[in-house]
Amino acid sequence: MKDISCKLLVIGAGPGGYVCAIRAGQLGIDTVIVEEKRPGGTCLNVGCIPSKAIIHAADEFHIAAEASRSASPVGISLSAPAIDLKKTIAWKDNIVGRLTTGVSGLLKKAKVKSVEGRARFRDGKTVEVETSTGTQIIRAENIVIATGSQPVELPNLPFGGKVMSSTEALALTKLPEKIAVIGAGYIGLELGTAFAKLGAKVTVVEALDRILPLYDAELVRPVAKRLGELGIDLLLSAKAKGLSGTGALLVETADGAEQKIEADAILVTVGREPATENWGREELVLDMDGRFVRIDDECRTSMRGIFAIGDVTGEPMLAHRAMAQGEMVAEIVAGHKRSWDKVAIAAVCFTDPEIVSVGLSPDQAKAAGREIKTAQFPFSANGRAMSMADEAGFVRVVARADNHLVLGIQAVGRGVSELSAAFGLALEMGARLEDIAGTIHAHPTQGEALQEAALRTLGHALHI
Repeated sequence: MKDISCKLLVIGAGPGGYVCAIRAGQLGIDTVIVEEKRPGGTCLNVGCIPSKAIIHAADEFHIAAEASRSASPVGISLSAPAIDLKKTIAWKDNIVGRLTTGVSGLLKKAKVKSVEGRARFRDGKTVEVETSTGTQIIRAENIVIATGSQPVELPNLPFGGKVMSSTEALALTKLPEKIAVIGAGYIGLELGTAFAKLGAKVTVVEALDRILPLYDAELVRPVAKRLGELGIDLLLSAKAKGLSGTGALLVETADGAEQKIEADAILVTVGREPATENWGREELVLDMDGRFVRIDDECRTSMRGIFAIGDVTGEPMLAHRAMAQGEMVAEIVAGHKRSWDKVAIAAVCFTDPEIVSVGLSPDQAKAAGREIKTAQFPFSANGRAMSMADEAGFVRVVARADNHLVLGIQAVGRGVSELSAAFGLALEMGARLEDIAGTIHAHPTQGEALQEAALRTLGHALHI
């Protein structure tokens, strides 16, 4: 097999890797991308996209099921609905297939050469790829490590059988009657909520004393209330110890007692870890930052000509962070002047209700020594939320007390993920409270709650 030489080699075709390769190709850089599986990485194939598809299907089914059990507030009544999970999974797989095909087409359009196989470094300029037809050697002037992350496995509950990661959970074609979810972070609660809406009995086990520990208590409170309404059992300050002889989940509760939880499926969602092994890292001399590859503000590693982007470089492990890093690195390789100077990256939790957080929360701002002004506007005073029969939640703005520079915006409520772009734009543009308050927001929309939150922070909300 003839060796390949190129200016840029990207290892991993997840969101960061494929965006990097596409942008490099657009800039006329001779680019090769290597991916062992389908393009799109975890996010597109077994993460962000398929999980949101399942969440949507679960929401639709739950609305129909609720309408069949009691009078709908908007006057809809139904007979008992049913769901064919095989069809749901097939629909989800079709979406994934369309998107992966689209990514392949975009790479081809940008004249990026794709190599399918597992890449492994020989040295800082040479990679070997085990393909279906043999070993392919690739030599590159610049290499981008975009290997992503993988689910954390518990030593006492290894994956296999009824113990699964989110990957296996998203491929289930038959709904388990009883599901135990270990970990009350965003992955566990997103999927746990979806399965509960589909009709499973869900128990969530969390080692900490609260759910969604990355978000503050005000944002989490409506989610916790909704979990109770859905009949999801929460065991906080509890530790999963393993399986009993009969296959039940053994849990040490907050008071030190042992409890058995009968479950047909056990979903382990205790986090993700960077994929730093099995690609020849030992052949390189890379500085590490704990488990992650250390990078500077241009995503350069400690070795000349080697960049790293995405989950392998640390928190936040978000696809949109990886994409932005990938685009930046492509432009740096092309000779453009770029550096990572983002003010904020939106974090979105697709629970019920959804949570969005951009920038600093009130507690974080105070901990940083800032004097702040903050206020929230409830969706119970928002006409659009009322008209959707879902008034839970609010929008909150955090700003400096002296010059009213916005430091953070958060929201919890139905569909607030779609407000994340406006929140992020406000921070990146250096908006002040007066800028948001003075911007005409279309009526009736949930976005009006952002304007009203800014007005309320200034001391003169109009609709509350």
